[in-house]
Amino acid sequence: MGTIEFTVEYSSPNTWARLGQLTTPNGVIQTPVFMPVGTQATVKAMSPKELEEVGAEIILANTYHLYLRPGHELVRKAGGLHEFMAWKRPILTDSGGFQVFSLSEMREISEEGVTFRSHLDGSKHFISPEVSMEIQMALGADIAMAFDECVPYPAEYDYTLRSMEMTSRWAKRCLKVHNRKDQALFGIVQGGMYADLRRTSADELTDMDFPGYGIGGLSVGEPEELMCEMLEVTTPRLPKDKPRYLMGVGSPDYLLEGVLRGVDMFDCVLPTRLGRHGTVYTKNGPLTVRNAAYSEDFTPIESDCDCYTCRHFTRGYIRHLLHRDEILGVRLTTLHNIRFLTNLMEQIRLHIKKDTLQEFKDSFLEQYHQGVQ
Repeated sequence: MGTIEFTVEYSSPNTWARLGQLTTPNGVIQTPVFMPVGTQATVKAMSPKELEEVGAEIILANTYHLYLRPGHELVRKAGGLHEFMAWKRPILTDSGGFQVFSLSEMREISEEGVTFRSHLDGSKHFISPEVSMEIQMALGADIAMAFDECVPYPAEYDYTLRSMEMTSRWAKRCLKVHNRKDQALFGIVQGGMYADLRRTSADELTDMDFPGYGIGGLSVGEPEELMCEMLEVTTPRLPKDKPRYLMGVGSPDYLLEGVLRGVDMFDCVLPTRLGRHGTVYTKNGPLTVRNAAYSEDFTPIESDCDCYTCRHFTRGYIRHLLHRDEILGVRLTTLHNIRFLTNLMEQIRLHIKKDTLQEFKDSFLEQYHQGVQ
């Protein structure tokens, strides 16, 4: 067996949705899957044991942040990310590209790579495709991502074309130097909001024969309809026997739309970020439990949720914790939010198998959007 093995176990006859199994050196993942984000080698407010209990099969760690601190060489000395953070299941690391390019005024892009200043102390750094591979091989995740440029929205056609072409050249450089045998390297499709560039990028990366493919540069401010349109021109160009990963997407509606268009993997900081601000997912839409309306609400966040938070605590108690800045408050909201999304993916997989995903999506979103609080 190679570094990873992906098997499509069922394809829907009515949509592009599919069920798969992704086998990695550190475990097997059922797809479609949502990956919680552990930016600093930790999913904020969650222990590894809690992540396992809520059904997280794989998590994402951030190359840019771990490069800055504590440093990839320290993580290597610790035995790699799995040992460093005591997480025994699969890990994916992003390339650092999105964070570097989001620095905007603090970076300079060239063919060789990107020179940027740290958001922490202004110190000067340089990341190229080769450096990104060096960092990610030291971190030792099961899956690494090729270094790419994430084009902002909106962006002119000519700029997007040049960026997409450079991303393809950078992908070749990543392949040339990546040599860690127990780590898979995924390419990243770019092309902005231009269908012809998306097709070209997908075709060029497919020719490079990566074991999996990220779809980058979406959910960056464009309308949902445009994101879906770009997925519809991208996923059919990617190999059917390899995993497809829509990067940075994790709201319930986007997860459903992505799965229906053939996506297998997703990640997003949204559930943890919302949890830290006192907002929780429910079937009736996001609920801001910090609000005064819930001060005497002695019901769980959701009565039929099986997470630890909902089985033991009330909205009123959680609101009390949040207003007192008690650490337990954000732990409970975050735990619930991640379980909400892992449970949603479990339901999605069930409905793919039953060929009822479109109907499930329609009924779920009707209730979710009508009840936004």
